[in-house]
Amino acid sequence: MTKKMNYRNLLIYPCLCLLPLFFHPSLSCDSVHRVCRKLANRDPDLKYHFCVASLESDPRSRTATLEELGAISVMVTISNATNLKSYIFKLLEDKRFDPYSKGCLRDCLELYSDAINTLMEAHDDFKNKHYFDAKRGFSSAMDASVTCEAGFMEKEGEASPLTKDDERFFQLCAMDLVFATILDKK
Repeated sequence: MTKKMNYRNLLIYPCLCLLPLFFHPSLSCDSVHRVCRKLANRDPDLKYHFCVASLESDPRSRTATLEELGAISVMVTISNATNLKSYIFKLLEDKRFDPYSKGCLRDCLELYSDAINTLMEAHDDFKNKHYFDAKRGFSSAMDASVTCEAGFMEKEGEASPLTKDDERFFQLCAMDLVFATILDKK
């Protein structure tokens, strides 16, 4: 009987040690949906499903706190801007674009290069809980997409090859901005 009790204790003890892990103050996958609903309600331009897909693209979001989800969002935005910058480089090599379009693309390249630097600084501000400064950075970076699109629209009949990319970047910056606004009020 005592041998059975010892074996049972050997099994129960590790389970008791692991029990606090199940109560870690993190969000569940359901909370990503709840947080995205909250973000979308705060900003009418922010699309709920876009928010969910963006955050869930990082597996860490499943167990992330609100602050960690915000940091994940910023990293997704930086990654998006970096990929977009590479895409613009490729478009500049494409011979089907006329000099006006290439000029617009060069402007967009510069805008996104600056946006990446701004986002890196805003990410540091966000991590250090300097949310006011982070919001200023996110807002500034967001302008890259709007200004990029505006350049193409200056010439009648000119279509931007970056419209969907600019919209995606705008949405990501909007998410970052709302995260910083929510956390600033905590």
